[in-house]
Parts: sequence; C-alpha cells; structure tokens
Amino acid sequence: MKKLFFLTGFSVAMAFLEAAVVVYLRHLYYPQGFSFPLNPLLATQILSVEWSREIATLIMLLCAGYLAGSTRMERFFYFLFSFGVWDIFYYVWLKVILNWPESLFTWDLLFLIPFAWTGPVLAPVVCSVTMIVFAIVFLSVKAKCETEPEVKPFMTILFLTGAILILTTFLKDFFLLLYRGGFFKQLSSVLSSPAFTDAVQHYIPKNYLWEVFIAGELFLCVSFFLFVFPCLKQRKIKK
Repeated sequence: MKKLFFLTGFSVAMAFLEAAVVVYLRHLYYPQGFSFPLNPLLATQILSVEWSREIATLIMLLCAGYLAGSTRMERFFYFLFSFGVWDIFYYVWLKVILNWPESLFTWDLLFLIPFAWTGPVLAPVVCSVTMIVFAIVFLSVKAKCETEPEVKPFMTILFLTGAILILTTFLKDFFLLLYRGGFFKQLSSVLSSPAFTDAVQHYIPKNYLWEVFIAGELFLCVSFFLFVFPCLKQRKIKK
C-alpha cells in the first residue's frame, strides 16, 4: 500500500501539470472556453509538440510503474493504477481551475495519437476507474497467492477485444472524417490541406457508441476475472 500511496501522489501531481498545460492552450486557442469544432490553428502550429508531450507523459507513467513493480505483471498493473489516477485527477484539476467540464457527458478531445480521440468525459473516467480497480485487486490477490496469476491466450484475446472495442468508440468519428475526406492518401501533408482545415472547422461530435463501450468494458472485466480467479480459488481452499 505504501507504493500505491506514493504512486497516487506522483500521478496527482502529474495530472496538475497536464491540466496546467491545457489551461494555457485553452487560453491561447479557446479564449471563450473549449468547445467543438476544434480550432485548426492548434493542429497546424503545435501538433508535433502535443504528440511529443503525450508520449513523454506516457513514458513517465510507464517508468513509475516499472520502478514500483518487481515483475512484468506487477509493473503493468502499477502503470494502470498510475494512469487511472492521473486521468481522473486531470479532470478534477480542470474542474477546480476552469470549472470544466460542465458535466460528465461533456465531449472532450482525449488524445492526439495517432489522430484525435473524442468522447464524453464519463467514458475515459470509467476506463480509469476500471484500471484502478484491476490494479488494486491484482496486487491484493497476488500478495496472498503462492504464485502469480497466469495469462492464458483466450484471456489475452478477450482483453484485446475489449480494448479494441473501447478504442473504436474514441477513434471512430475522426477516422470517418479522414476516410470520407480522402485524407488518408495525403497524411504526410494533411495539416496543410485547406480541405482538412475546413473539415476540422465543421466537425462536432454528437453520438457516442455507448453500447460498444459497455461491451468493451464487459470483455475487459471477464478477462480480468478469469485471470485472477485461480488465485481467488486458491485462497478459498487454503482458508
């Protein structure tokens, strides 16, 4: 629990730094408050820097997880814990500083790698809560289990299916925007394309695929339960 305490402190502080950067960006590019459609100037002027910043953030969270764990599985779940806390407190800090989002159903620009992820705030928050719960359960079970749970191929398939379904809900809108506009053929120069700029200026997300998201969460939960069940069963027998 000591490790989780310090990881929480690290992730909360990281979340504040992330929120602070977003406050500056919104002051520059969305002085009236963030909303869709997106400001195309953001993409053309600092997109490469934003990509690098997002990668750097992930590297820092991965390093924190690596240092906290002693096995690959522990490191993975410590990373999930750090990511979940960081993501939730990112929105907490934005609410404190900007009084944004207005609600959990407010749409947000989530990530920019490889292209824009969009979705209601509630969706990434649910994902983050799931990550935190998975991490705490795994670490608790592992501490009282003789051997570390084993990942079976069918568990991996279930997990990847769930992850892909959830990613689809975030990437679907912008993927369709790129596809319908024929921009995949000119990805290297798409940011300088007037047609792409016009498409971005008119892009307003409306319908989120909640059914697909829930299905993805169910796949993740089932795969995780099957993963830790042998240890839970082992503990029950020992009692």
